[in-house]
Amino acid sequence: MVDPSDIPVFILAGGLGTRLKEHTEFRPKPMVEVGNKPIIWHIMRGYSRFGFKKFVVCTGFRSDVIKDYFLQYDARNSDFTVKLKTHDVRYHNSHHEEDWSVTVAYTGEHTMTGARIARAASRYLGTAEHFAVTYGDGLCNADLLSVLDAHVTTGAVGTVLAINPPSRFGELRMQSSRVVEFAEKPELSESWINGGYFLFRRKFLEYLSPEEDCVLEQQPLRQLADSGELHAFRHSGFWACMDTQRDKEYLDELWNSGRAPWAFPG
Repeated sequence: MVDPSDIPVFILAGGLGTRLKEHTEFRPKPMVEVGNKPIIWHIMRGYSRFGFKKFVVCTGFRSDVIKDYFLQYDARNSDFTVKLKTHDVRYHNSHHEEDWSVTVAYTGEHTMTGARIARAASRYLGTAEHFAVTYGDGLCNADLLSVLDAHVTTGAVGTVLAINPPSRFGELRMQSSRVVEFAEKPELSESWINGGYFLFRRKFLEYLSPEEDCVLEQQPLRQLADSGELHAFRHSGFWACMDTQRDKEYLDELWNSGRAPWAFPG
């Protein structure tokens, strides 16, 4: 079994988040809060539950907001005393438990997803044989150790978390004009979509380009699939993407009520 603490997790955090504009005008979407924590914190905490500790945040739009958050992490989570003349700082009753290594990597203002990974990995992948990639706006309760185990066992270059979410809308099944079944937000029984959680072998870098227009979901993943080197791990549990204000309100309600599946697995 590969040790998850040796695997860097690259988080895509550089987009504009235009569909959540009421929250992203002055900050990147991964810094929009769910409850009282940025969603990127929830994503990292989810990985850390399974032993992943190394994170590389691939930034672009308002990179300074993400940099400031992690540079001031101790100050945000504890009392402190600062000597203004010498700038010495002493933290008191620091209670956060996040044993994480966080690298904030600026990857360009308008860079596409594939190029962000290529640029950050060229600097921070190191000697790791495997690495994870995730979007900065999705949460799930998948067993990421099982995903890692399946990835290593298949020998595939890439593994994607495939999800089977409920429809946003009720579905009518009809014969002619007669409704034969009314389903309120049914499961998509045969449809699986990209859940935004990936594991790759370092060989995947050969499919990527640092050129600004390299989109992960286009040529790189299509070529990987065409070559038979992309496998899927099917996840039928909780998954949600914070794409709209409605999505944010849903995640807030789950967190604030203590029923967040990604944080309190049952």
